[in-house]
Amino acid sequence: MNNRQAELFIGELYTAVDSKDLNYLEAILADKVKFRIGNYPLIDNKIAVLDANRQFFSSIHSMSHSINKINKINHNSNDLWCSGSVDYVRLDGSEHSANFATQLTINQGKIADYLVYADLSGL
Repeated sequence: MNNRQAELFIGELYTAVDSKDLNYLEAILADKVKFRIGNYPLIDNKIAVLDANRQFFSSIHSMSHSINKINKINHNSNDLWCSGSVDYVRLDGSEHSANFATQLTINQGKIADYLVYADLSGL
């Protein structure tokens, strides 16, 4: 994956997340994906990851990610890092913002590792 492909991949992923698009996530996640967000426990299968995302998506009204930086671990790697900020609108209409960093490992076009580092305690 070259730098442009990495930018497109991250952009499409976060467009889907902001749209709460579970169909996109189902298509892009590996069956044995490892997923963690914040301090929550690691989840290691796609069905459970989709369920966790469904629950999270239903707990907020909306979100909008801004990506500040995308890095590949090294030139030949399919390991990506991105960082940025996310603005949430809670179900009651109040707002919360947080910084985040995400580590992704891509295998055969699917996300195998999806680790999100963010403080979600304000939600």
